[in-house]
Parts: sequence; C-alpha cells; structure tokens
Amino acid sequence: MSKLHFIKQGSGSPVVLSHALGCSLHMWDEVAAALQDHFTVLRYDHRGHGFSEVISNHFDMHDLADDAVALIQDVFGESVHFVGLSMGGMVAQDMAARHPQWLKSIVIANSASYYDDVAKSMWNARIANVLTKGVSSIADAAMQRWFTPEFRVDEQNGGADRVRSLKTQLENCNAQSYAASCAAVSAIDFRESNSQITCPALIISGEKDEATPPDMSVAISKAIAGAQHLSIPAAHLSAVEQPALFAKMVINFLK
Repeated sequence: MSKLHFIKQGSGSPVVLSHALGCSLHMWDEVAAALQDHFTVLRYDHRGHGFSEVISNHFDMHDLADDAVALIQDVFGESVHFVGLSMGGMVAQDMAARHPQWLKSIVIANSASYYDDVAKSMWNARIANVLTKGVSSIADAAMQRWFTPEFRVDEQNGGADRVRSLKTQLENCNAQSYAASCAAVSAIDFRESNSQITCPALIISGEKDEATPPDMSVAISKAIAGAQHLSIPAAHLSAVEQPALFAKMVINFLK
C-alpha cells in the first residue's frame, strides 16, 4: 500500500473524492467547499501525485483501488460515498466490483471502462514521450483536452487561473510515476466486472469531453444496473470547469 496525503473537511456522511491522472486533491477545491456543509469530505492524492508517496515501479488499477480502500479503513472505518473523475472514476469501478462492502454509492465522472488497441497505442506513445522529454512536454496538449477553449481564456471568472494552476500541478508530477499511472489506466477492462456492481451509481459525462467522450460514460451506465447518467456542459475536468453544477449533481444524487 502507498502512503497517501489527504485533506478532510466538513461533517456528516463520509464522501471521498478521487482525482484525475496528472492532478492532485486540489482539483476538487471548489467541489469540496460546496460539499462540506452536507458531508464529511475526504480528498486525497493518488500515489505518485501531489504530496503522496512517489512510486515509479509498475502498478495497476487494482493497486490504486486498494490504496483508496486502505485509506477509507484508516480514516473512517466504515463505507463511504465515492466520487471519482477520470482515473478516479476507474478506481471507483474497480472498488465497486472488488470491495463493495466499503461503498455506499459511487459517482463516476468523465471516465472510461476499457481502451481498445488504437487507444492503447496512444497511451504508449504518451508514456514514451514523458519518459524521454518529461511531463512538461505533454502539458499544453493536456490542457486542450481537459478544458474548453472558453474556459482556458476566461480571465474574468477565474478559468484561466485554474488552467494555469492545473498545468503547474501536472508539470510537477514525477515523470516515472506519471508514466506508471498511464500504464495502469491504459490496461483497464471493466466491461465484465461493471455488471457485478450493485451499489447506487451516478455517471457524469462532459458534453465537450474529447478525452473520454460521452459514449464511454453511456457504456458504463448501461453496464451498471440502475445507474443514472447525467451530462454536464464541460470538457474533461468537469468538476473544475463546472464545480457548482457538479457539486449540485452529487448532492442531489446522495441526498
């Protein structure tokens, strides 16, 4: 297990927030602030991200899910509502199939359940690029995937500032850890195991998400019995681009 850095705030039923690849727990700043009046909110840095332990050797999505379960056991000792975006949504899918006793419900946002060979080759190219040129070499392209053009240039409402902040977080990622995380993400296949998920599930897709297009969310929602599916007018990091609406969707689902 990896030692994870986390922040806990608020009071009420426990909600855990799991961030996207290349981000940190600060991806959730605005959402956590909106949730803390209703729930005890715990957000954490994945292994190799933020202030968590740097682990650059091979690991897979099972390991990332087991990290989250160990943290939940240590901090809460009871089942939680788990909200994951992108890589965090993959952790949610893995946990719900393998560790259902620790989950009251899941929210899977802007995520995928499987990558085909074409997508895997793109992941492999990104890994090679990062290992040879560093994480900064892919940062500009990531911002274009993560956010809509309007949000990236929005100086008046703070969008541009958030983009600059998230870009810095990405560039500060350890290259070996980032590459190992990419490999874990690219290898997922939850097409069968998602049919075993029994807890309540909300699936959120971004209308303008090119990294994990809405069809990927639809596939997840169809595989999980009784899952709800909502769409949000944003690109990949919907919780950053539309935090108030994202938080409202989560609160309405959990309440």
